Amino acid sequence: MTCDLHALCFDAHDPVRLARFWAGVLGWETTGDPRDGVALLPDDDTGFRLRFLPTREQKSGQNPVHFDLKSTSPEEQRETVARALELGARHIDVGQRPEEGHVVLADPEGNEFCVSEAGNRFLAECGFIGALACDGSQKVGYFWSEALGWPLVWDQDEETAIRSPLGGPKITWGGPPLMPKTGKDRLHFDLVPSPGGDQQAEVDRLVSLGATRVDIGQGEVGWVVMADPDGHEFCVLPTR
Repeated sequence: MTCDLHALCFDAHDPVRLARFWAGVLGWETTGDPRDGVALLPDDDTGFRLRFLPTREQKSGQNPVHFDLKSTSPEEQRETVARALELGARHIDVGQRPEEGHVVLADPEGNEFCVSEAGNRFLAECGFIGALACDGSQKVGYFWSEALGWPLVWDQDEETAIRSPLGGPKITWGGPPLMPKTGKDRLHFDLVPSPGGDQQAEVDRLVSLGATRVDIGQGEVGWVVMADPDGHEFCVLPTR
């Protein structure tokens, strides 16, 4: 058995505003969310939704996960950047070099994302969300490949990437050096057991792969909070 990637969740001070921003950037539709948040439903092969959940916590440090948005031409890159800026994004400097062709932006709550240069061969077969680029070790790339049942599509120099057999974005891990973890991650994955699966059986399987159960003050809830081998949180939701 494996888990399905149900959602990428954003902790947000204003979930409605942040969802509106990303709906405008991606062209996705909004819907309600059972945890007092807002969700966006993909209209392509992305395969998972985005969820925006309320929090009072302040952002601390650079996120370990960010979008790489694909550009098929220089004109599309300029259009994507202009649209994001009009919706409330801003340019930021995370140490990118002038010769690098991608543009680094932050959404209205400071979450980093990149708009790739045209002709990026690594993202060529992917959709508009080309990749979820993650800070992480080779070991955690192997963990997520086993957890989701997605094959490795890159494994070189301690950098790894996986992609669903059904398509959608790649999930990548850049290898060492890893960023120091500063509090709870503002972005995390929500997993659900595959059809016919069981939540507790999936939790046990993920533990056997190297995950741990963690307490972030969630109290009595229907989902299980866990951390991958690099210590980044994710949730296992009840069986659908």
